[in-house]
Amino acid sequence: MNVEKRLKREAEENLEEEAAVVPKYSRHDPEDRRSRHCPYLDTINRSVLDFDFEKLCSISLSHINAYACLVCGKYFQGRGLKSHAYIHSVQFSHHVFLNLHTLMFYCLPDNYKIIDSSLEDITYVLKPTFTKAQISNLDKQAKLSRAYDGTTYLPGIVGLNNIKANDYANAVLQALSNVPPLRNYFLEEENYRGIQRPPGDIMFLLVQRFGELMRKLWNPRNFKAHVSPHEMLQAVVLCSKKNFQITKQGDGVDFLSWFLNALNSALGGTKKKKTIVTEVFQGSMRIFTKKLPHPDLPTEEKEALQGNEEYQEKMLESTFMYLTLDLPTAPLYKDEKEQLIIPQVPLFSILAKFNGITEKEYKTYKENFLKRFQLTKLPPYLIFCIKRFTKNNFFVEKNPTIVNFPITNVDLREYLAEEFQSVHKNTTYDLVANIVHDGKPTEGSYRIHVLHHGTGKWYELQDLQVTDILPQMITLSEAYIQVCDVPDHVLQESCAE
Repeated sequence: MNVEKRLKREAEENLEEEAAVVPKYSRHDPEDRRSRHCPYLDTINRSVLDFDFEKLCSISLSHINAYACLVCGKYFQGRGLKSHAYIHSVQFSHHVFLNLHTLMFYCLPDNYKIIDSSLEDITYVLKPTFTKAQISNLDKQAKLSRAYDGTTYLPGIVGLNNIKANDYANAVLQALSNVPPLRNYFLEEENYRGIQRPPGDIMFLLVQRFGELMRKLWNPRNFKAHVSPHEMLQAVVLCSKKNFQITKQGDGVDFLSWFLNALNSALGGTKKKKTIVTEVFQGSMRIFTKKLPHPDLPTEEKEALQGNEEYQEKMLESTFMYLTLDLPTAPLYKDEKEQLIIPQVPLFSILAKFNGITEKEYKTYKENFLKRFQLTKLPPYLIFCIKRFTKNNFFVEKNPTIVNFPITNVDLREYLAEEFQSVHKNTTYDLVANIVHDGKPTEGSYRIHVLHHGTGKWYELQDLQVTDILPQMITLSEAYIQVCDVPDHVLQESCAE
């Protein structure tokens, strides 16, 4: 019998057993008297409870009817007489269990439901919920929360486990969790619970898992001051068809690009239909492209070809989720101490790519093009991706150039086409998240700087480590991805409806 059939049979047996369990109280008595006076509540060990991992039985590996033992923290299937949870309760005298789906508590092997308000903190950690009032106050809060283990933390500024080599994804997820309109949308499950998807569509798993992760990151009543992104990353591995993995270092920009597009698509976004993702991040630009004659041709032939229709400049309207900024080639010379000089470049120098005038040559296998770019619409949140890596057939090179960027007041009005400038009341952006890549191209690590709006302080997060950092130190890093916002911008609420 194959594994799938065996698991199905076991699940059916468990359901039958649970249905067959006869309660030891009268049918006229709506509630077992022991329900409100369970003698085993003091055996619960909150310090071992961890609901960040996949909800499946540790023995049968089935998702169906999974229960958490609140004494040892392990997951088991079923409540019936032959179920793994029942056997565990008898064998180890662990009596209090939580159904991970219904959020109901049971005492085994007696099999009665437990009703006690002291258990509410456990269900909240398993499934945090937020009211509209709580969400609207998140960015005004400067109060520290105290975890069950005694450590203090700021909700939203908590570490993420690096399971093996997933720091690239952690940094991107931390950045997105600190974009208030996106975060607020996902904190309320009602916003996307009713979205209709085709049967068997696995991509919606990304939406559900991202929402769960947001609620855990911003939970003010966590048992510990960090969160494991295990379930979120499993959804990423599955939905990306293993293009992004937990055990292999990935590229932060590649992951960000894929994740935003996959999230937008899973929410039902199309060219005509907007979602919270496009409302927050999508801008538009004009791309002017001009084909160049082959450089080896004689001058006369080049001049003749430039008069052809094929070689005339063409304009294309395009949308974008982020802007790629090109770094100048890093010099190879050394200083008098024989150390490589790390060059620096102002942010506005590399932003000139989008002024509508600066031309850059792009080469394909057969043809060369001149392109220039001009912005026509700025989004409420603007993402810059600084192109640090160049790949060739043999290896990946990293450009270590430091970009000198202001933390606040980056004005992009001059990069907008003139006729669109009057539409944008505010074109000045402030930095809210800064993802840094340290080390070699393929072996490096990621960390992130985020601004906590409630305290106005900057924090550096690298996996489980969370430390505060001075704003002037942020500008010295090898910034790779930056998220900026227009302060006090007004985002349409149509997406949340």
